[in-house]
Amino acid sequence: MRMSGAGGTIRQDASADARLAAIVDSSYDAIVAKDLNSIITDWNQAAERVFGYSAEEAVGQSILMLIPEHMHHEEIDIIARIGRGERIPSFETTRRRKDGSLIAVSLTISPIKNSAGEIVGASKIARDITAAKESERRIRLLMREVNHRVKNQFAVILSMVRETSKRSTDPAEFEQMIRARIMALSRSHDLLVTSEWAGASLFDLVQEHLKPFGHEERISLSGPLLTLQSNAVQNLGMAFHELGTNSSKYGALAAGGGHVEITWKVETGPDARRRFHLLWHETSSAAAVATAPKATERKDSGERKGFGTVVLQRVAPQSLSGSSTLERSPGSVKWALDAPLEAIVVPQLGADTESDFSV
Repeated sequence: MRMSGAGGTIRQDASADARLAAIVDSSYDAIVAKDLNSIITDWNQAAERVFGYSAEEAVGQSILMLIPEHMHHEEIDIIARIGRGERIPSFETTRRRKDGSLIAVSLTISPIKNSAGEIVGASKIARDITAAKESERRIRLLMREVNHRVKNQFAVILSMVRETSKRSTDPAEFEQMIRARIMALSRSHDLLVTSEWAGASLFDLVQEHLKPFGHEERISLSGPLLTLQSNAVQNLGMAFHELGTNSSKYGALAAGGGHVEITWKVETGPDARRRFHLLWHETSSAAAVATAPKATERKDSGERKGFGTVVLQRVAPQSLSGSSTLERSPGSVKWALDAPLEAIVVPQLGADTESDFSV
């Protein structure tokens, strides 16, 4: 039906106002209007969701109830700029909810004019950006952690190169050993990246580092479920790689009949502090012992400390504020590590000594 005359104009204006009201009310963003005295005049449903106040509670109250005390100067500046007819570009700030909690919001503020063109108030569009801010915080945290770990790994790699070069006269052997050790570092790094640097399961760490050597059926694991800190992941990963390499060349994984048993436990010491104990114990068959290289022929023998021995006896235990012992005898290798639990596990997770597994 065609509308004309004053009555038609009134109906068109009413229809437009109704559509605008519907848009405002259905908006996902909080839309709030206030007068030049900072008194709230309009409050949509999203504002109730974002700030916690119903329209009945908010309308007629000062907008300052949403602004933390130390930021009240912000409202004074906003009212002054609105009074000059300025449209304020979006900016990020903090507001307070009904329950007292603080919320990060992005605000866009525009002047409201009456039919005579006079500025009578301001409209605010507030978008909850709490999730985005938390995501930014996590990204910054992860980047700092990655930066720290990368620098740390550079130092470890330089140490690997230096120590390995001292004990190798064959360039091909040197290249092979360095490549294998860097790949071991990479495996630990991959586990940490997968968990967003939150740590890694000790069970997963052992499996990941022993997988390249095969013979899974001759390896057993037993101990409580533990989530390791990133520092423990890197240093224990290095230790497992060196032990696995040595075993695959000279020990239990080099010939048939050998077995590797890795066990760990958590105990409370005399000082009431919980401690972490880990034992690598490999045994070889009598036939394998008879044909194994003599200690003086082994690249990583006790008589000539290689990088692996340095890792097991000094690097790993010292980095975890603990101590270790390494015992070699015909047909047997034992490496035991003792360290405070807080140097091993992710804080507040600890060890679940009721949830043991054996594989």
